[in-house]
Amino acid sequence: MRVKSPRRQRHNKVLKLAKGYRMTRHRLYKVAREATIHAGQYAFAGRHLRRRDLRATWIIRLNAALRSLGVTYSKFIPALKKANIGLDRKILADLAIRQPETLKEIVKKAGFTLPK
Repeated sequence: MRVKSPRRQRHNKVLKLAKGYRMTRHRLYKVAREATIHAGQYAFAGRHLRRRDLRATWIIRLNAALRSLGVTYSKFIPALKKANIGLDRKILADLAIRQPETLKEIVKKAGFTLPK
């Protein structure tokens, strides 16, 4: 039985990860290794940036919905904390879009009076 070298296996693993890269980045081991390391770093950072962008989107949506009720986001969030309502921005933004009546109730519970 033929023994496969660990080096060959390691090289193949890296080259498989670099599949689809341009020029020598998908062919040469040394270059492919560097490319995959950098790709991993960019992917890691990108996941955090995506979360940042999502949070910003939730805040924008929530602020727009709250302003239609005569409340600002910056006043609403501290009022929620004071009223001990533990909903996060993702849930609140979803409620603003899908169930505006529920959001109105939450705004009332937070201590705001709504215009008729």
